Amino acid sequence: MAGGKLTPRQKMINLMYLVFIAMLAMNMSKEVLSAFGLMNERFEGATSSANQTNEQMLKALDDKAAEAKGDFIAAAATAHKVEAASKKFFDFIGTLKTEVLVGVEAEDGKLPYEAMDKADNLDHSWFTGDGYTKRGNEVIAAVEAYKADMKAALNDKKYTPILNELNNKFNTEPVANKEGVKIKFLDYHFKGFPAIASLAKLSAWQNDVKKAESDVIASALGKAAVSEASYSKFQAIVALDKNVYFQGEPVTGKVVLGKYDPNAGANFGNFKGPGKLVNGQAIISTTAGAVGEQTLSGSFSFTENGKPIPLKFEGKYVVVPRPNSANISADKMNVVYRGLPNPLTISFAGIGDNNVSASAPGLSPAGGKGKYNLNPGAGTEVTVTATGKMTDGKTVSDRKVFRIKGIPAPQAAIGGKDGTQKGSKSRLEVSQITAVLPDFLYDLKFQVTQFVLKVPGQASIVVNGDRVNAQCKAALAKAKAGDQVTISDVKTKIIGDGSGIQTKTAAPAIYEIQ
Repeated sequence: MAGGKLTPRQKMINLMYLVFIAMLAMNMSKEVLSAFGLMNERFEGATSSANQTNEQMLKALDDKAAEAKGDFIAAAATAHKVEAASKKFFDFIGTLKTEVLVGVEAEDGKLPYEAMDKADNLDHSWFTGDGYTKRGNEVIAAVEAYKADMKAALNDKKYTPILNELNNKFNTEPVANKEGVKIKFLDYHFKGFPAIASLAKLSAWQNDVKKAESDVIASALGKAAVSEASYSKFQAIVALDKNVYFQGEPVTGKVVLGKYDPNAGANFGNFKGPGKLVNGQAIISTTAGAVGEQTLSGSFSFTENGKPIPLKFEGKYVVVPRPNSANISADKMNVVYRGLPNPLTISFAGIGDNNVSASAPGLSPAGGKGKYNLNPGAGTEVTVTATGKMTDGKTVSDRKVFRIKGIPAPQAAIGGKDGTQKGSKSRLEVSQITAVLPDFLYDLKFQVTQFVLKVPGQASIVVNGDRVNAQCKAALAKAKAGDQVTISDVKTKIIGDGSGIQTKTAAPAIYEIQ
């Protein structure tokens, strides 16, 4: 079009082509600039959303560290270090975006993307010849400081992928262009670029910072949760349905997985039960009560997501009598006395008295737990049967045979003393004739109703009552020193407990006259 001799018409046509091409170039440039503007909006919108999400996740991690502690405390500490490093670099990038917008005025709250085609602001601020200005070096230093802070915070190998991605995105080494020529980092990304392109690039940096922060918080939260849920933190706990079993009884219960949290005390706001919380465990401390199956119950509550969660517990245990005495019995000395309320204690080890019953002819409750009275009637033997109901609903029974004996014959006594005595006649004349049962199990009281007094060389005298009469005194008057006066055929009756029981004739008593 430019060569040869052209007619005026051809020159006009060529000029129109040049104007048309220029117009096409101008339209393309405006579309590209607008596209960069739209990209910048998308980056800033995504960054704002990521910032809100990061704040929510960090709060959740802090709450979990306050509630559950353990590995969540270390995870929260890491996340806060990353938050501080991210904010520092994010805010620095914000100052760079301000530099880009020097001289640019928004229209109706929106940047004039199509007019932001100059590169003067950053070119004059960051670059000088083939090198960087002081400000350019500050940009490189800020990038390197951010990477160093992140590396110091993320010293766990599990964060290595996040660090690698970050180092790749902010690699300040020279970059090879399409011809293979190495170009300095800032030159490659910002030198000569339209302002709107540089602004979009810086917004992309901010978005990368927030993404790295989000990845760290999510990883820290998940890592702590996985660690706390690891089976290595759990113990196998045996929980039997009760703590005492009878021989032959089925042993039932369960084995559960649980763990003890030493920091649980801060979370269990209302513990109710026989004990207290120590190192994440409810330590039971109570006193065993009545013999038999007992229930241990209570409740505790813990806080999760700011809300109390109540949890009730209940367990069974069996109380057996304390072995403070041996059960020793003489097999041939199991004797009860006819006509007397023989006291018996009947129980089964490990079974409460309310689940024990007993039966026998003449057996009746005595008021206390496991206490009975056995008043046997005719015959020579009586069988006592005891039945107990165990905690599993089954019953057990036992029996014991007792020999029945009558009350033995008492011993006549003079003035309260049995056997042979010595004394004056006058003492015998005023003494009361009584009867006693030495070393007997029951404290029976006898009243003498009749006896026979015999003085040597004289006729026997029958006396009604318990003292010598005038006839006896007359016979005693003739007695000589050394004579033995015999009190025999002593008839008695029981007064008080056991009254009405037929008694045997008491053994005689001897009184030697001095």
